[in-house]
Amino acid sequence: MAIEIKAPTFPESVADGTVATWHKQPGDAVKRDDLIVDIETDKVVLEVLATADGVLGAIVKNEGDTVLSDEVLGSIEAGGAGAAAPAAAAAAPAEAPAAAPAAAPAASDEDAIGAPAARKLAEENGINLNSVKGTGKDGRVTKEDVVAAIEAKKSAPAAKPAAPAAAAPVVTAPGDRTEKRVPMTRLRAKVAERLVEAQSNMAMLTTFNEVDMTEVMALRSKYKDLFEKSHNGVRLGFMSFFVKAATEALKRFPAVNASIDGSDIVYHGYADVGVAVSSDRGLVVPVLRNAESMSLAEIEGGIATFGKKARDGKLSMDEMTGGTFTITNGGTFGSMMSTPIVNPPQAAILGMHNILQRPMAVNGQVVIRPMMYLALSYDHRLIDGKEAVTFLVTIKNLLEDPARLLLDI
Repeated sequence: MAIEIKAPTFPESVADGTVATWHKQPGDAVKRDDLIVDIETDKVVLEVLATADGVLGAIVKNEGDTVLSDEVLGSIEAGGAGAAAPAAAAAAPAEAPAAAPAAAPAASDEDAIGAPAARKLAEENGINLNSVKGTGKDGRVTKEDVVAAIEAKKSAPAAKPAAPAAAAPVVTAPGDRTEKRVPMTRLRAKVAERLVEAQSNMAMLTTFNEVDMTEVMALRSKYKDLFEKSHNGVRLGFMSFFVKAATEALKRFPAVNASIDGSDIVYHGYADVGVAVSSDRGLVVPVLRNAESMSLAEIEGGIATFGKKARDGKLSMDEMTGGTFTITNGGTFGSMMSTPIVNPPQAAILGMHNILQRPMAVNGQVVIRPMMYLALSYDHRLIDGKEAVTFLVTIKNLLEDPARLLLDI
């Protein structure tokens, strides 16, 4: 019986997707919950899993094809894998009935060659048991023998770099004007589209300020070890302070947390803060829901989880959707100052930058302080200049005197 493989149900914000990678080919045996195919959208890569054991049948949508929500990608012949084995087993006695007594040991031939643990380990690492010398009883291959074979396999390629090295000068030879053309990923294409949209349809301005990070850095240095022990390994970073300061400022300036919907202004009674994190696919912005009610530990834990999921390509569509305000940290990559672009329909985005030791005038004295430039890009249709500047100054004041976050002043 053929079972259809369908694309996931996309949310309203995602029109379609692209078939990124088929992990199985027609005729390959599949088991329930095996990864079959990846679908790339403009937000995340979605994994499509097998819903039954069997054999992969025809592929309807090839890599690079555009697919819609719930569209058929291919099919699985249910039970195909299981049916093939009995058929082969039935054929053996028919061909040579006289050899039946000798065939019995053949059925357990794998057991004679290697222990179950050894077979499993060999299969996972692409090792042929017949090529491994067994040190167990009667020459049986043990798990340790497979481990040794894996180590030998890993070390073997070390002697082969000579071949690629010889070819390298051909590619990088002086004067060689090579070009490589690859299709733009959906994520990059969507980012480009949104950036153009933001600049075309929004009256976007940016205001700058600087913050003295002395107090935050001293607080972090004093309590980071105790914080990590008290919160099950969650590390205390700077981002949680910025999120807390931003959510407090958003309460005081609700227009910065609002959005435009047609001719209406939507004021959000919650702060869903998007935090930009880096991944192999580019910059993605998962959302901390109700960040205004989260503790520093919850914020840091959420960001750490998002970072790991982004690197592993495991962010869900729900984690990437929505958001009323965004924070991006270009300082991670060494940026001293930049102009972040608002992510519609949001009204503003806060840009953090590199912390640099700079001479500052404090109480009539020149002292060296850890300083960071802050940038707030905002939609002038919704936020006045005074409101934007005061919002950013509020964040500055809260960070320069973190006790204000606890005292709500």
